[in-house]
Amino acid sequence: MSTLAASPSVAEIPVAALDAALRTAAPQEIIAAALGAIGRERLAVVSSFGTESAALLKVTADVDPAIPVIFLDTGHMFAETLAYRDQLIELLGLRDVRSIKPDATALKREDADNELWFSDPDACCRIRKVEPLARALAPFTGWINGRKRFQGGLRAAIQVVEQDGARAKFNPFANVTREDIADIYRSANLPQHPLMAAGFRSIGCMPCTSRSDTGEDDRAGRWRGRGKTECGIHTVVTSSS
Repeated sequence: MSTLAASPSVAEIPVAALDAALRTAAPQEIIAAALGAIGRERLAVVSSFGTESAALLKVTADVDPAIPVIFLDTGHMFAETLAYRDQLIELLGLRDVRSIKPDATALKREDADNELWFSDPDACCRIRKVEPLARALAPFTGWINGRKRFQGGLRAAIQVVEQDGARAKFNPFANVTREDIADIYRSANLPQHPLMAAGFRSIGCMPCTSRSDTGEDDRAGRWRGRGKTECGIHTVVTSSS
């Protein structure tokens, strides 16, 4: 496995070739390939510890529980999400979970009243998610996330491996189905996010998350009525700056 000194730059990672080779691979094979291509010191998983996160974290832990995991603690998270994060860390034996908070100076300057989520949700996501993630990913050459094509919207055509600014981005669950995820939960006896039972199918920050009705897509409860479907971390490239 690569050491820190020998870790490749993104220019040395054959993103297109990896995507072609892994297009029909199982999630565990994709994560193992990412680890082999980049090395643990330069590869991170980004997880919201949301309703389906335990499946990706379980597969990751099976490959290597020491792969760094980045969690964006925006300051608006549900208490249930924070408790679920701690539960999964212990259950799966995750060894390097990094809870990243927004920059205090940016919050004081742009969201002193803690109400930016209401007046300008895009700006709120930028200072609480996009900018903190860019800082957290600065040491890494590649990152793994849990997006799935069945979630629809901008996610319906995602590749398995894609270029993301200065990094390679791996989507090991791009091809999975709801049934595949249910099988992972069932076979590993994984706990559900505690808010699932209350009708939340996609969970982000508390002010901008609501329940989803039967027949709606999984992310219908995010930014309801706003014409907004993504926080920005998957639509803004994570440059090296």
